Amino acid sequence: MLTTMVTLKPERATTRIPLPKAPAGTVYRGHEGMWSWVLHRITGVAIFFFLLVHVLDTALVRISPQTYNGVIATYKNPIMGLGELFLVAAIVFHAFNGLRIILIDFWSVGTKHQRAMFWIVIALWIITMAGFAPRQLMVIISEVSG
Repeated sequence: MLTTMVTLKPERATTRIPLPKAPAGTVYRGHEGMWSWVLHRITGVAIFFFLLVHVLDTALVRISPQTYNGVIATYKNPIMGLGELFLVAAIVFHAFNGLRIILIDFWSVGTKHQRAMFWIVIALWIITMAGFAPRQLMVIISEVSG
């Protein structure tokens, strides 16, 4: 624990007043680095669970093709269409942010430019999703209207 010396009066002895303890570990304050870290973990976990379900439902084709066809038929609804939109959004962010992390790790000035690279990732994500989302939403609307 750090302490400091405080002199109350010149003729008296000094009194030690303890300084407050510093928090253990890293404390995030909501900047780009923290949000990048959080979103990268969330999208990674979401992609993992999608892949797990995808492998399991695809494995059904070897067990029972009829069951496989039934499961695939349940995926053809607007809710799953929105799920696909969110899945693509997660994959695109995770991919672009992964490239950003590689640049931070292996580019000598990567840490200096990490904040700007975060906003570049967001811009690329928006551009990519602007190309995909309207088409996917048209598919969802056509499923609803029948």
